[in-house]
Amino acid sequence: MLNGISPVISPELLKIMAEMGHGDELVLADAHFPGHTMGRRVIRADGLSVAQLLGGIIPLFELDSYAPPLIMMAPVEGDQLDPAVEQRYLNAIGAHLNPIPLLNRIERFAFYDRAREAFAVVMTGESAKYGNLILKKGVCCGGVSSA
Repeated sequence: MLNGISPVISPELLKIMAEMGHGDELVLADAHFPGHTMGRRVIRADGLSVAQLLGGIIPLFELDSYAPPLIMMAPVEGDQLDPAVEQRYLNAIGAHLNPIPLLNRIERFAFYDRAREAFAVVMTGESAKYGNLILKKGVCCGGVSSA
């Protein structure tokens, strides 16, 4: 156990986040998502919701400030979104960031294309329909200083 790191962050997820560079993307996938089909690297976080993971990830993960850092799948024509899903995610992010970056929605197959190119996919226990979220990593503003 490390001080300041949420227990929902597994050692494998911590390693993946540390290996990511600016512009790399991390998919937080709901339990319905074909993560093992789409992802080159897949991490299991069964039993955890996306909001729980966001609560652990956001304090450690600089979001991109040059491109939309939060991407969700738009509903297929005829489907309805549950606005509570997006609100849970924004609440989890807002507990650590102010202002909260805008959340963008993209078409289903465009989302799948992004997921195939993502650095990693985290398969969660999220049961909400359209509960997938892509995080785009940014550049941390603080540097290492020499004393």
